[in-house]
Amino acid sequence: MVDPDYHSVVRITEVGWSALLIECESPAEAQAWRRRLWRARENGDLAAEEIVPGARTVLLDGVPDPAGLAATLRGWPPPGPGAGDERAVRRVELPTVYDGEDLRRVAEHWGVSPREVVDLHSAAEWTVAFCGFAPGFGYLTGLPERYAVPRLATPRTRVPAGSVGLAGPYSGVYPGASPGGWLLIGRTDAVLFDVAADPPALLEPGTVVRFVEVTQR
Repeated sequence: MVDPDYHSVVRITEVGWSALLIECESPAEAQAWRRRLWRARENGDLAAEEIVPGARTVLLDGVPDPAGLAATLRGWPPPGPGAGDERAVRRVELPTVYDGEDLRRVAEHWGVSPREVVDLHSAAEWTVAFCGFAPGFGYLTGLPERYAVPRLATPRTRVPAGSVGLAGPYSGVYPGASPGGWLLIGRTDAVLFDVAADPPALLEPGTVVRFVEVTQR
């Protein structure tokens, strides 16, 4: 039985010569399709060089027969929240000092104390929904929608590498110094992106992340 919160795909569109774009109705549906597509590719039932999730989309690139695959996917029933569990889930722990300059602002927005913000953020099991903005930057989901926060009205001209922030329903870590408008609640010294590593990005779609509170370092 299909979960009523997971509806059918809005649209499947051919993009260029060898790609398909799946547009979904919700972030949860996009993640369900990502999981199912990854499993199908690993089982040899799907030919695609790249499967790239977005907030509400999944892009399939390097597809030999886009039209044929689009017809096949349109015949699939909508995936449920647990459908298509892919390869063994990768888990990452990020040691985090919770001393961000926006910690009190987040606490006021949530109607809790700064200590409770830390407890909620560090207790959550976060999942990388998709990557973007900068190499190694993962958009993490893990808290209910009521904890979404607005971005800064005027972005900072420079956010230090390793800054842990919140924006909308997401948490994220800045891989390098850059401008940014996320609310900063802490920092980590973990290396998020290293061109010499395999894979270069520590956080990839599907990775489960826990923020582990540590003392000043």
